[in-house]
Amino acid sequence: MGPDNSALPSTPPTALPSAPPTALPDPAARRDQALRRDQAVRAAVEQGLVGPDLPLAGLLDVAGIRASAAALRAAFDEVTAPGTPVLHAFAVKAAPLVPVLRLLAAAGVGAEVASPGELALARAAGTPPTHTVLDSPAKTPAELREALALGIAVNADNAQELARIDALVRSAPTRSPVGIRVNPQVGGGAIEALSTATATSKFGVPLRDEGAREWLVRAYLDRPWLTRLHTHSGSQGMPLELMAGGVAATYALAEEINARAGRRQIDTLDIGGGLPVNFASDEETPTYADYARLLRREVPGLFDGRYGLVTEFGRSLLAKHGTLLARVEYVKSAGGRGIALTHAGVQVATRTVYVPESWPLRIAAYDAKGRPKSGPAVRQDIAGPACFAGDLLARDRELPPLEQGDYVAVLDTGAYCFAHHYSYNSLVRPGIHGFVADPQEAGGTVRFGVVREPQSVAEVVAEAGGGVRDALREL
Repeated sequence: MGPDNSALPSTPPTALPSAPPTALPDPAARRDQALRRDQAVRAAVEQGLVGPDLPLAGLLDVAGIRASAAALRAAFDEVTAPGTPVLHAFAVKAAPLVPVLRLLAAAGVGAEVASPGELALARAAGTPPTHTVLDSPAKTPAELREALALGIAVNADNAQELARIDALVRSAPTRSPVGIRVNPQVGGGAIEALSTATATSKFGVPLRDEGAREWLVRAYLDRPWLTRLHTHSGSQGMPLELMAGGVAATYALAEEINARAGRRQIDTLDIGGGLPVNFASDEETPTYADYARLLRREVPGLFDGRYGLVTEFGRSLLAKHGTLLARVEYVKSAGGRGIALTHAGVQVATRTVYVPESWPLRIAAYDAKGRPKSGPAVRQDIAGPACFAGDLLARDRELPPLEQGDYVAVLDTGAYCFAHHYSYNSLVRPGIHGFVADPQEAGGTVRFGVVREPQSVAEVVAEAGGGVRDALREL
């Protein structure tokens, strides 16, 4: 017996008390976001969230996150037929933090998970199984068994995984919607590592390989309980047109399968996520509305109500709403160029340090009291604490002259940065704090909530086997 598939949720579980989502790209909204950031930096210094003993912290703008979630939902509401079931599932890998997932769940956004740990985080946040999607190219039998028992949607990556699911659903009926991930092989974007629809991508069934399309059609015809198709063409560096091309190819396959089946067997298309983020300014571009309207133009049948939809956006929901705040420990000069030595480096912005041309980050300068610095800009390096020469967040960057005790704010770091600690030099993980501020209230109160406590040195020792220090000597 195959899965007893349930419909997607057509309405979010909780109403969203936020400003109209159309305000998000507006210049006034961007100005408010920058003002909230300035307020939060100053308050973080004043309230001791950062300082000599805590020289690094991550800050998350709660209002900004809510606005992004509202903008996503509004963009797809605009283009879909009334009553179309749509699930927006946040890619947990972008910010694996339980309070963030909880906030998004309250905003009607579910969770896309790709490991047992991410599934555990989503469950801890209270994300319902019906709002959860499991993707991964290497799911174990235990992962699949758990997901199918909970009723979580599962996208099979390959033929061997599908055979594994066959055996599991024969032994225990499930309510999980099940689909197959296809690689539309439409090509790559500017960042090869994030391009998942290349000819040789490790993800999904390669749609254009010889015999693959017919194998996919037959896989569905032989399994009436397969009701979904999944695709994801990439994220940062991907042109929207290429992403839309991947969706169009998958839609065409769904139409072919349904025609061959003589019924609407595939009832839901999971179109992935991956909206690129602008790291050059506060402007949020491209927008969800840009992408949704492009999809409606290129794949109009996607939105006529015949298919439920799932999206899996991650970076674009969080990146703009995170700020990494680091104290300047020392300032020096080498070769005629200033160097600000800070506590933010490879451990919290790994991609930027190792691949700076693909992952540039903006830096803002604040004084020792957390106030924005001004003055003639000078060229400086912003260096991290790790013991290798390349641990730099910015090279030869024009900024107001930094001094010992000042702060640098590393902007647009709400996704894939301070929540993803890289344990170089056994550096401690920074605390992360969500904040609420009112940009219309000069000198107003900023309220913080702890998202993750700062890690202690004792915890570093424990993780490094401190409790079993004689384990090797006793062999």
